[in-house]
Amino acid sequence: MSWQVSLFAGLITLVLGIVVTLHPGGSLNVVAVLAGILLLVAGLFHLVGALDHDAPSRAWSAVVGLAFVVLGIVLLRHLHLTLALIALLIGIVWIIQGVASLLAATDTSRPARAWSAIFGVVSLAAGIVVVAVPEGSLNTLAVLLGIWFIVIGAMQLIGAFYLRHVLAAGS
Repeated sequence: MSWQVSLFAGLITLVLGIVVTLHPGGSLNVVAVLAGILLLVAGLFHLVGALDHDAPSRAWSAVVGLAFVVLGIVLLRHLHLTLALIALLIGIVWIIQGVASLLAATDTSRPARAWSAIFGVVSLAAGIVVVAVPEGSLNTLAVLLGIWFIVIGAMQLIGAFYLRHVLAAGS
């Protein structure tokens, strides 16, 4: 990958991070709309695929397509529901991740068991909070994601300039 591509990716990620951090509510609405559109388009593709007489499982494709279209319309019509579902999904994943890390920490042959236990407790606690208050947690999650994008974008920019320096020194 050229240094220009890294520079471009870093700038885009950095700008995205700044936008998400400064405007978490608007950013979340964009994500909710995109999720609804994704389900709607996927459902239409499944429905079109169900019309192909040579396709296997046409009936299942039609059922899935119809379900995706209906769910996509519901998610687009009720953005607050979409946002709550996204938060619930994140919370459930964190709970599962926390439990898995805590179970891994019980393995006496595992190195860094303490870190696994700490990660498990933090992940489990964060997941419980997000599941308990999904809509209230979303802005915090969006700001944290924005900060993460800022950090990643800055690292990509530093890497791009370092790569440019290395390439220039090698010529």
